[in-house]
Amino acid sequence: MQFLTKRNFLHTARTTQNKNLSALLACVGTLLLPTSVLAGDLTQYEAKYDVLRKGETHGKAVRELKKAADGNYVITYHSEIEWMIFSDSRKETSMFTYHDQKISPLSYTMERSGTGPDKEYSLKFDATQKQVQSSQSKYPLKIDWSDDFQDSLSYQVQVREELKQGKTQLSYPLIDKKGNLRNYDFEVVGTEMISLPIGNVEAIKVKRLYDNDKRQALAWFAPEMDYMLVRMWKGEKGVEQFEVQLNSFTVTTPVSVPNEVQQEVSNEAPE
Repeated sequence: MQFLTKRNFLHTARTTQNKNLSALLACVGTLLLPTSVLAGDLTQYEAKYDVLRKGETHGKAVRELKKAADGNYVITYHSEIEWMIFSDSRKETSMFTYHDQKISPLSYTMERSGTGPDKEYSLKFDATQKQVQSSQSKYPLKIDWSDDFQDSLSYQVQVREELKQGKTQLSYPLIDKKGNLRNYDFEVVGTEMISLPIGNVEAIKVKRLYDNDKRQALAWFAPEMDYMLVRMWKGEKGVEQFEVQLNSFTVTTPVSVPNEVQQEVSNEAPE
């Protein structure tokens, strides 16, 4: 299987020493995208992050998106944090369907261990019965069903899809890990160049809208990396709680090269 890192995700042409070949590759955008993107599927990837507080690294996190054999998708987020005498390990997993740029969750789990008691949560979304089952309740949740429901991970994938559509106001009814229905609202602040461990990246800045100004949450998504989440910042009363920065991004889907382009590349390549 061929892998693409951030440096060559959209810039594969730069890695060749042949200038004519580089120019050809640079002009053919579809050549540089994964097969899944061309087919209308989601990009499968592995992204690694540094977790920081006040500029110092206190942990690592890994986000991974895969397509299952049954055609559904699974996204996982695993973080390991240590700060002074505090430790925290969390793994979240969401399985969902994807159709016409719409994410529909099927199940969600979260496992937490470290300082304090270990905890586990799970949710199951049944669109046929229009019910949500929570591990915190013996019975289905007493909420009105919505086809727009998201869980604590799936909404992040939906944000990416709506940013691709150019939307600037985003809103989702979300069922949290404990089975509570909450509204998650966001707005696009603008676009800016940010500095990350992987280099400078132009990103769309998104702000979460809260009922009050006590809490702040910002996220940055990079269009040149298929709108990957590259940075997160969370604070309370203006004081930083944590920051997450992307340090590695690998597309795990084989690259698709159109036949006609392969022929031109072959003709241009030095003998």
